[in-house]
Amino acid sequence: MQQDIRGLEVTTASATAVSHLDNAVADYLDYGQNASSEVKAALEADPDCALAQCYRGYLLMMLENRAVFPKIQQALDNLANIPDGLNRREKLHAEALQAWVKGDLMNACLSWEAILNEWPRDVMALKLHHTMAFYTGRSHVLRSVVAGVLGEWDADMPGYSNVQGMYAYALEECGEYAEAERWGREASARNPGDLWAIHSVAHVLEMQGRYAEGSKWLDYPAEHWAKKNFFKAHVWWHNALFSLAQEDFGKALNIFDSELSSVNSDKYVDVSNQAALLKRLEIAGVDVGERWDALAAHSETRIHDHILPFRDAHFCLALAADGRVDMARKQIDSLFVFAREGDGWTAETTKSILIPLCEAMIAYESGEYGKACDILWPIRNELSPIGGSLAQRDLFTQILIDAAVRGKRLGMARNLLSERVARFPGARRNWAEYAGVLTDLGEDSRAASARKHAEAIAAGA
Repeated sequence: MQQDIRGLEVTTASATAVSHLDNAVADYLDYGQNASSEVKAALEADPDCALAQCYRGYLLMMLENRAVFPKIQQALDNLANIPDGLNRREKLHAEALQAWVKGDLMNACLSWEAILNEWPRDVMALKLHHTMAFYTGRSHVLRSVVAGVLGEWDADMPGYSNVQGMYAYALEECGEYAEAERWGREASARNPGDLWAIHSVAHVLEMQGRYAEGSKWLDYPAEHWAKKNFFKAHVWWHNALFSLAQEDFGKALNIFDSELSSVNSDKYVDVSNQAALLKRLEIAGVDVGERWDALAAHSETRIHDHILPFRDAHFCLALAADGRVDMARKQIDSLFVFAREGDGWTAETTKSILIPLCEAMIAYESGEYGKACDILWPIRNELSPIGGSLAQRDLFTQILIDAAVRGKRLGMARNLLSERVARFPGARRNWAEYAGVLTDLGEDSRAASARKHAEAIAAGA
């Protein structure tokens, strides 16, 4: 029996295997590119190390691609055949992996919570729970689980800054912006390589409409994150959002071309970040050229995945935006089958939220704006189960607003834009669009007031 760097027991006689696992966890937390090779090295040192088999399965699941499921099943089979058995913590990790593979994200999270109740310093369980709670849109669960282990962590414990960064993000998603910013800035100061902490502060600045500060916060040279994994593209996505809010469309497009697209490969295409940025640009009136083509082509290969509703939604968006409506409809047919035959959180969310959302996006991209409004309006505040952050899901609000304006649903558009300028008073385009809708409704004095707000922002007042 060995102990890891945080004093947790690992069923193995190999100190080398544990050292590699410690390296894998550190690399995973800091979004490096070596976690898989470190787990492989751990398994070479001890093929019967249960935790290494679990970590192998976890990292494969993070690829979000059913093509790797046979390898994950192999890891589960190896776990079942380990001669000396697993300790309780390792059994719970194995149960979490089994649930995750089945799309049962709730029970996967419950297994990680069970681990954290007994071993609150199991940072891998904490990070995985954090990620999957995020992808099920449960902000208060994010906060409570991280807060529940904070008392067992301090600055001397390896990984403490990563825990701080997780707590910062959880606080932000619960609207506790001042505390979120404090925790996030402290975490990033303690560990400048922690992209999650940097990203958590970016979320605060986005939600508070502090766009110029956000651009400054994320003003890094591209080579600074060269050794980070594909998550760096999401941080660049936030940088592009700050540029978009300041109507620097050229910079946003440049970030798309130089940083977001650069993570694409034969095995991985960053559809979610890229599709979300392109659609925001199009709503702002920017011609994005042929940039949808590659995203839609890749999305065609993923229409039967159904691993995360959040991903499926963006595959559908890319297909519909590129005019591949027939393929988007094939995806919806597949979603219906999955929702009917599957069980657990993913299948239920697909049925209740994802399918209507996809139908709305197809209607919107087909110019059926009234239909898009009719579908989106009732679920506009119920989208959290598909996962993603408040900032990410805001895309669907923007689509609804654009559909309402284009479809001449002026009362609906007024309602939505009134809410928008209240939430984001520093965005010129929101006020300008609000003024236009008010003018169309004949509310001239209020339209003039909204127009003055837009002009004041443009003038830098």
